[in-house]
Amino acid sequence: MSKLPLHSERIRVALVDDHELVRDGLRALLTAMPQLEVVGEASSGAEALTLVSRIRPDLLLVDIGMKDMTGLQLTEILCRDYPGIQVLILSMYDHAEYVTSSIRAGARGYVLKDAASREIVAAIDAIAAGATYYSADLLEKTVSLPAVAADELTPREREVLQMLVQGLSNKAIARTLEISVRTVETHRLSIRRKLGIDTPAGLVKYALERGWLSI
Repeated sequence: MSKLPLHSERIRVALVDDHELVRDGLRALLTAMPQLEVVGEASSGAEALTLVSRIRPDLLLVDIGMKDMTGLQLTEILCRDYPGIQVLILSMYDHAEYVTSSIRAGARGYVLKDAASREIVAAIDAIAAGATYYSADLLEKTVSLPAVAADELTPREREVLQMLVQGLSNKAIARTLEISVRTVETHRLSIRRKLGIDTPAGLVKYALERGWLSI
């Protein structure tokens, strides 16, 4: 997991949002932080790709709702073509499905637009240090989880769970772990039974809260 410079150099950030007012506010916030440098802005996915190819920022703050492509589609392209560049989703959408989709797209974090300014900066710092960051307000709005001891899952079930929340299919998991697809299905059923969680958002929250999510 790559880390961005925190001390010797400033973190070079680009803003991707189709609302100029939002970009103005973010720019004012981030330029006041000594560890950050806003190096570019884009109002669409296409502009963002042109910007990235030209200046290669360290991290992009990306909105989900844009006209030419969604922020999630842009994130998939960025993570595929520019794996060294990190993405933080900054969105007004507080639905748990969006954070699941952002993880699958390759984003390192998801923060709500109405979050406190210090949380946005904290998210950037965390991602720059090689961690992930998800808005606490968003996680609180996902499904409630039962109290389940971490050791109730076997080591293999934990591996399967980590891959599930990353969006891997049963076949991909089986190939990675060198087990059969039927065995993967058995592990999935066992995980659901033990945790009492049926939704992808619930599994993401469970893995995040225990520090098992590696993306």
